[in-house]
Amino acid sequence: MEIQQQIQALRKELNEHNYNYYVLDNATISDYDFDIKLKELEVLEKKYPEFFDANSPTQRVGGVITKNFQTVAHQYRMYSLDNSYSKEDLQEWENRLQRVLGNVNLTYTCELKYDGASISITYENGKLNRAVTRGDGFQGDDVTQNIKTIKSVPLELKGDDFPPRFDIRGEIILPLQGFEKMNQDLIEIGETPYSNPRNTASGSLKLQDSSEVTKRPLECLLYYVTGDKLPFDTQYEGLVTARNWGFKVPKEAKLAHNLSEVFDFIDYWDVHRHELPYETDGVVVKVNSIQFQEELGYTAKSPRWAMAYKFKAERVATILESISYQVGRTGAITPVANLVPVQLAGTVVKRASLHNADQIAKLDIRVGDTVFVEKGGEIIPKIIGVDLDKRPANTAPTVYISQCPECQTELVRNEGEANHYCPNFYGCPPQIIGRIQHFISRKAMDIEGLGGETVALLYANGLVHDYADLYELTVEQILPLERMAQKSAENLVNGVEKSKNIPFERVLYGLGIRYVGETVAKKLAKHYKNIDNLSRATLLDLVLVDEIGERIAQSVLDFFANDANKLIIERLKNFGIQFEIVEKINLNATNKLEGKTYVVSGVFATLSRDELKKAIEDNGGKVGSSITAKTNFVVAGDNMGPAKLEKANKLNIPILSEAEFLNQIQ
Repeated sequence: MEIQQQIQALRKELNEHNYNYYVLDNATISDYDFDIKLKELEVLEKKYPEFFDANSPTQRVGGVITKNFQTVAHQYRMYSLDNSYSKEDLQEWENRLQRVLGNVNLTYTCELKYDGASISITYENGKLNRAVTRGDGFQGDDVTQNIKTIKSVPLELKGDDFPPRFDIRGEIILPLQGFEKMNQDLIEIGETPYSNPRNTASGSLKLQDSSEVTKRPLECLLYYVTGDKLPFDTQYEGLVTARNWGFKVPKEAKLAHNLSEVFDFIDYWDVHRHELPYETDGVVVKVNSIQFQEELGYTAKSPRWAMAYKFKAERVATILESISYQVGRTGAITPVANLVPVQLAGTVVKRASLHNADQIAKLDIRVGDTVFVEKGGEIIPKIIGVDLDKRPANTAPTVYISQCPECQTELVRNEGEANHYCPNFYGCPPQIIGRIQHFISRKAMDIEGLGGETVALLYANGLVHDYADLYELTVEQILPLERMAQKSAENLVNGVEKSKNIPFERVLYGLGIRYVGETVAKKLAKHYKNIDNLSRATLLDLVLVDEIGERIAQSVLDFFANDANKLIIERLKNFGIQFEIVEKINLNATNKLEGKTYVVSGVFATLSRDELKKAIEDNGGKVGSSITAKTNFVVAGDNMGPAKLEKANKLNIPILSEAEFLNQIQ
């Protein structure tokens, strides 16, 4: 027992020194003394393996090899943020908030938007349990072993007021000083330096050897706690609480009592951000009250209660050398500017999007022009203007192409659309390759061992002509291809076989029906249950489905009217692809609330808001995000939003207490 206590005391002391040094920037022990104590702990743990602890300070040194990062579903979805680029945008945002909440006094938490890799870390009983990348927001990669090497991430929390389980979100960043040192070391040994801190930080999380991650000076800045029964009522209190638990929460965050104070925060950091040790590209403004956050809820992609204000984008001038044209999987033509290489926002830019013929004509962009390139909040740089004073003499206006650059088919442009299209849907190589690449993508069939370049290689060698052909590939066919060894060929075939278990909604998204994205595919799959029901739907049937408009409906009809698509689907069925929703059996499910729409508002005593919404859906009801004439009931808890209360009364919609609702379903 004495040895166990000695080990635990050493762990506690080393964790405290780690916290003082990496979170508070206040070292209380020399590096030498720290290393001596760490070595002492390592010796004891090796001698007494029965006292092993995965969250011991000795586990930060890395050494774990991860060949494949497991995909993990987020318990609480990681949303992206809506962007704003002007103070007028923020004022309009506040107006929208007030329309939903009523004329309430809003306070805001202002935080700097750090440019890093998003992470969600789960803690159970005060100990680090799992760390998962953002991924697509619904699921990400388990990078726990690599995150444990980051010294500013606590392995064990301070205090005792934390919930039994919660998630904390943050950004993994690479401080500028550390990034510059890494690049200097590479230059000295004749290697190519990294392009920018953000990409380097993101790439570090997926290194297979965690001991390599240890060598990189990564930091983790935390900004949001999510979970049940959290011990605070506001975002700002959440930041203070997380800091007390031992997390590195940026101290630049500020509580703003009105929008004017938000603007002061933005103005200050627009000037002083260059003094920070990290890259930041804007300010995140959040409604401070967590109750108001719950009232406002989410759109399909973003929380309504938060807005990112992006600082004005960096802009550079360079010369347009030529214009080329790319063909997408839907046949859309995208003009691309080929530029004299120029440094922009940490990367060398050689190409930029020109969007469409209208944009080229509007800016009167010509080959040889000096153009202004901007990156802003977008990944792909864009040309936003021309320096007419530097235009060479005798340049001619750009004439947009009339034929597909790949198959020479005459381009078409539909009325009301900005893009030109190649109509040779089943004969144009980039469209065929693009559709297969979309089909195998992570959000669709997620076929391991098969990437975009390999798809192009398979097509070029006549092995695939559509995505159904993938399921007939053999190792013997693949082996002769360039860069293909026995193991990689086997992985590809196994990955294709494994994709037969992908659920129907993702298969439907993977089919590449125009305008049918992830959200629409989920709604169609949930409504129609299987591909046969969907294929027989009429235009009227489709537009009656929630959030399906006429444009989407017509696209679905066009897809299933095509004989080639019908043949591909039949082949996929024969290969065993999932074309039917697998209903999860819920023994408590009923149809008591069928045909009824409920809106949930307020704070509840027995169930959480999410549990109430699930109870509605489990019993056949529909959960609405806002009160309309189609709302049948409002389930109201304490502190119901005054705007919702007023609207419910105005429309004579019955308001149920939590107990009254529970009586309905019992």
